Amino acid sequence: MARRRGGFSSTEDEAPPKFSKTAARRAMQLLGYLRPYRWPYFLSLFLLFISSTVFMVFPIGSGEIINVVTDKGEYGLTLDQIGLGLLVILVIQSLISFLRVMLTTYVSEHVMADLRGDLFRKMITFPIPFFEENRVGELTSRTTTDVQQLQDTISITSVEFLRQIIILIVGTSYLIYKTPDLSLFMLMTFPVIVVLALFIGRYIRGLARQRQEVLAQTNVILDESLQSIQVVKTFANEWFELNRYRERNREVVRLAMRLGLMRSLFVAFVIAILFGAMFYVLWRGALMVQAEQMAPGDLISFIVITAIIGGSMGSLGDLYTQMLRAIGASDRLVDLLAIHGEIEATQHTGPRMVVRGEIEMKNLSFSYPSRSNLPVLQGIDLDMKKGQKIALVGGSGAGKSTIVQLILRLYPAESGTLFLDGQDVNQMDLAEYRRHFAIVPQEVMLFGGTIRDNIRYGNVHASESEIIRAAELSNSMEFIQQFPEGLDTW
Repeated sequence: MARRRGGFSSTEDEAPPKFSKTAARRAMQLLGYLRPYRWPYFLSLFLLFISSTVFMVFPIGSGEIINVVTDKGEYGLTLDQIGLGLLVILVIQSLISFLRVMLTTYVSEHVMADLRGDLFRKMITFPIPFFEENRVGELTSRTTTDVQQLQDTISITSVEFLRQIIILIVGTSYLIYKTPDLSLFMLMTFPVIVVLALFIGRYIRGLARQRQEVLAQTNVILDESLQSIQVVKTFANEWFELNRYRERNREVVRLAMRLGLMRSLFVAFVIAILFGAMFYVLWRGALMVQAEQMAPGDLISFIVITAIIGGSMGSLGDLYTQMLRAIGASDRLVDLLAIHGEIEATQHTGPRMVVRGEIEMKNLSFSYPSRSNLPVLQGIDLDMKKGQKIALVGGSGAGKSTIVQLILRLYPAESGTLFLDGQDVNQMDLAEYRRHFAIVPQEVMLFGGTIRDNIRYGNVHASESEIIRAAELSNSMEFIQQFPEGLDTW
């Protein structure tokens, strides 16, 4: 399989793309998959707003409990009334959260199932040259990693991003209204601390990405060595593979130690700066309580809400990065969906065309798309009559298999014409054309399923008697009957 020269490859740990209006606009195309489920999705967003807003009642209520205990209650409520009110709100919050998560799960699962189905429907129709220029593993990643990243964004990341924004707005508004003096200090210091933390965190993520890349290289060595273990042992190269693996492993350890050092410094920064700022706010608030400029409960509420706001600010950076990755994943998925397939992946139900089976090649020339500068066939003329048995003989690379692939129209010829029963095959429906061919490939390929399923692959509507007849004609029935489950052997 040829390496892809384009840009489909990606990993979970690659650097997130920078925000671009073009990429965002292309990603918005996938929002069309939300349209059939838009009402459950909008309802889940409304419940998210209610849930996030009501959440802020708990730190406020906790502060009011302290105020009631110290005879500084503002709302004329008793402890029992506050406790009962918080309990009722907690039950309602739980029910709202349950319903919201179920709605979000319903929407995300159905949207991603539709997207995966469309991606597979599209990829199964791509021509063979496309698969030679793109690794199958990378294409599989599009329907797994990228789709999963998109699903996480819809069901988790975007929800958390909106939640943190709502909490940030509601919490900051309440603090400015309730304690403007302390809020001013908090608003001046917290953004600076969070921005510094984001910069340090970005450097740490860069080191983590480098470590992951080197670790992936060690996994490649492990995978190649074990998959090609016969070759390794034949050449007695166990020592060579071991040295390669050890060298990559040492690089992993070196990067891991740098990563550990930066993480340690980051923890020290958080403890010294972030908690130091919170302690200073607590000290200033205590002075205000002592001077009777603030109720004790209001100070408790302020500290709790400030911590919540700090957490929201800190999480927004990671959430934004994840959303950028989702935009990049969406961009790659849109690229795949925009590629035109060679046929429509639909079951043929109309009448089949009648053919005699006479094939003719006139002045046919061909080079593989991945090696366009290396001609494989030049000026081939070939006339195959109905009922003839033809053997193509030649050295390796002479083009024997290529001729068969051209007859099957797995590749387009560069020049010349291929005829079936005197008609140019390019004028025929490709799927209908291929239905008239059967092939026994050089390499045995079995699909997941029973022996019966594999025999029936050439004709999915074959009857039981036709399946048995095919097994007998291919001299397979004798060994099939040796299995306890016969044709039903998995």
